[in-house]
Amino acid sequence: MNTDDQTAKARDRTGVIDLIAQDPKTGEVVLVMNEPNEWDGSDEQLLALQERFNAYVSFLLDGEMASDHPNLAGKAARIEVRCAHMPHTSALELLSFIHDQLSFQEIKLEVVVRDAAG
Repeated sequence: MNTDDQTAKARDRTGVIDLIAQDPKTGEVVLVMNEPNEWDGSDEQLLALQERFNAYVSFLLDGEMASDHPNLAGKAARIEVRCAHMPHTSALELLSFIHDQLSFQEIKLEVVVRDAAG
């Protein structure tokens, strides 16, 4: 799959939250964002990532989660980005910026890179 196809696919998923769960250990609401594609650091890929984060944060802060999942309302939240590949340097910089901005809203951000050997 070429970069244009990957970016188009990511844009198609902008409003999609891949998984909503509650971490039994921490009690946090976890919104999972799956990133199965390789990172190329293109502006298009970074924009698609930013747009997905905007949708996730909007879901948390604008009342949609509380409305759709009242049992999770008021709980601490974490967005977990699950990557199949190590993010490109420019994506890491964006993720760091997003992490810092989310902390103002008391939303945690974790990036998990799947072990290529596992």
